[in-house]
Amino acid sequence: MPEVNMVKAEDVPAAPERSGEAAFFDVDNTLMKGASIFHVARKMYQKKAFTLRAAAGFAWKQAKFILRGENLEDVHSIRESARTLGAGIPTALMKTLAEEVFDEMIESKIWPGTRALTEQHLRVGRKVWLVTATPIEVASVIASRLELTGALGTIGEIEDDKYTGRLVGDILHGPAKAVAVQALASAEGLDLRRCWAYSDSFNDVPLLSLVGHPVVINPDARLRRHARDNNWPVYDFRSGRRAATLGLRAATGVGIIYGGWKGFSRMRRR
Repeated sequence: MPEVNMVKAEDVPAAPERSGEAAFFDVDNTLMKGASIFHVARKMYQKKAFTLRAAAGFAWKQAKFILRGENLEDVHSIRESARTLGAGIPTALMKTLAEEVFDEMIESKIWPGTRALTEQHLRVGRKVWLVTATPIEVASVIASRLELTGALGTIGEIEDDKYTGRLVGDILHGPAKAVAVQALASAEGLDLRRCWAYSDSFNDVPLLSLVGHPVVINPDARLRRHARDNNWPVYDFRSGRRAATLGLRAATGVGIIYGGWKGFSRMRRR
């Protein structure tokens, strides 16, 4: 029998780093289905950090988020609720929550197509950063578990190893993402003309317009039109794209709300 030379993955040399190049990925509805902060709220309820009523409110906001895409008013409402409810939580608990949320809830909701894009960039030697309004603790765990370069996220103020309920700077959303990426590019020596950015939301046009290679994933209606007008590539990893009719959309919404409420009710009974 002829000898077979086996090549292990660790024996394959890594691609040389492409100096000055990076790819920036939004998280909610771009890397994963839905809003990551919803799953943080659900886990906080399981840990008895707040009430069923508050958790159910997150379920309703998550349903709207899935149905109609990212809306600036919804994002601020979700983040404001999370910020208020997070006041007084120890930092050690938040780190544990972030890891459990990824393992139990987020990992299964990552779009395989978007994950493949992150891996493609890494294979050719580009750095890959998450840029998201999600709390930095959660964003950092996602980046670490997916073996990405790092994450930029919303930062909560900490005093005496507990969250105060206030933010350090702004929610990392919309134009704030572009500002954060510009600062990172300056610190890392990145040439933004040779960088990529990925998002689902029209609110991220400032970030997408900042780089030489903007790419649209699972876009909302306004971003789809903007991408078409500017000849930007579009990927849609949603099954059958979105519901084709308003009636189906409404039926889906009722199912999400009912299912979310039933899930929280079961948790309450336990």
